[in-house]
Amino acid sequence: MANFVLVHGAWHGGWCWQRVTSALQQQGHRVHAVTLTGLGERAHLLAPSITLDTHIDDVISAIEVEELHDVILAVHSYAGMIGTAVADRLGKHLKHLVYVDAVIPKPGESWSSTQSAATQQQRLSAAQASTRFSFPPPDPEVFGLHDADHAWVKRRQTPHPGNTYQAPLNFDIQRVAAIPRTFVNCTQPALATIEPSRLRAKDPKFWDGAWLPNSKIVELKTGHDPMISDPAGLTRILVGCA
Repeated sequence: MANFVLVHGAWHGGWCWQRVTSALQQQGHRVHAVTLTGLGERAHLLAPSITLDTHIDDVISAIEVEELHDVILAVHSYAGMIGTAVADRLGKHLKHLVYVDAVIPKPGESWSSTQSAATQQQRLSAAQASTRFSFPPPDPEVFGLHDADHAWVKRRQTPHPGNTYQAPLNFDIQRVAAIPRTFVNCTQPALATIEPSRLRAKDPKFWDGAWLPNSKIVELKTGHDPMISDPAGLTRILVGCA
């Protein structure tokens, strides 16, 4: 039995992992799908006071309260920021860190750092115009979702806390690099905002050369929400990391 902690990306909630959670549990694994403050079933807590550190604390608290060790921590999209922080601060609890089509930051970067100026301006303007400083979800079509899956995600997505967007993350490269890492590259269709991280995941100079020695890339021919569009494929990858 392995311990899995699954962390969703922007606009989502723990709900998005339902198919993967079920598959892992059927194999006898222990699974905890975290819902970040202000999102999913915790959307009623949405407030300008929510920061990147709030979400980092959500995940650290889940691991500590559940008394989990040898954790396979899977982080999706925006949550790459969170997984990197947890690996830096709570690395002794982790066995493997899985970036599921996720942001891979450099020290001092924010989630917004690798995005275009136009995307940054659009999201910040939307947050400033909202009553609780948040920005709305995109159409799930950009994640490669269609039909029933598209409808399911569209009705469940919620606005994302705006003060997580430009918050810088400082971390020790060597502490994070000491943990085995897998980057799941979702290619059909490939989400444009993840492209910088795709390039970083195969760059021998990234993190001053510390990224590649203890990491690997696995490709899934599906869209940005593989826990929905290819749960079986993602489950196989996660179990392989255990």
